[in-house]
Amino acid sequence: MSSLPADAELRAAAIVRHMLAHDVFSRWMGVEILHVEPARVTLRMAVRQDMTNGFGVCHGGVTFAFADSALAFASNTGGKVTVSIENSMTYPAAVRVGDLLLAEAEREASSQRLAYYRVRVTRGDGAVVALFRGTVFQTDREHDVGRDGSE
Repeated sequence: MSSLPADAELRAAAIVRHMLAHDVFSRWMGVEILHVEPARVTLRMAVRQDMTNGFGVCHGGVTFAFADSALAFASNTGGKVTVSIENSMTYPAAVRVGDLLLAEAEREASSQRLAYYRVRVTRGDGAVVALFRGTVFQTDREHDVGRDGSE
């Protein structure tokens, strides 16, 4: 259970909803928001045939993009526009058509301008299929979502 004020959680959720509404690529991937709180997001996505590479498995770029979307949403929940400046990912297991993926993004550390996130991507059977690390830069610009969580 979170000890954060409810208004911070409402605003975080409103920011993520607003971002997803304007994120054509994440919507193309079929990203669904399952959970949002400040500095933490859980997303879900089903792998489709048009996401596969020449080997018949999910293209690594799609899995990377899914994790990157989770990073973007989680890192922007604080109200300031935050952008990615460095990311890396490992792929411990293959992803196949029909797999239902979960991406859990969480801040691990932060300073005044930089924050460090990890994103763990698992498939329906619980297997870890991707481990993503991202560094983000927080700008001075506020999100266009009201402080009370309204859009």
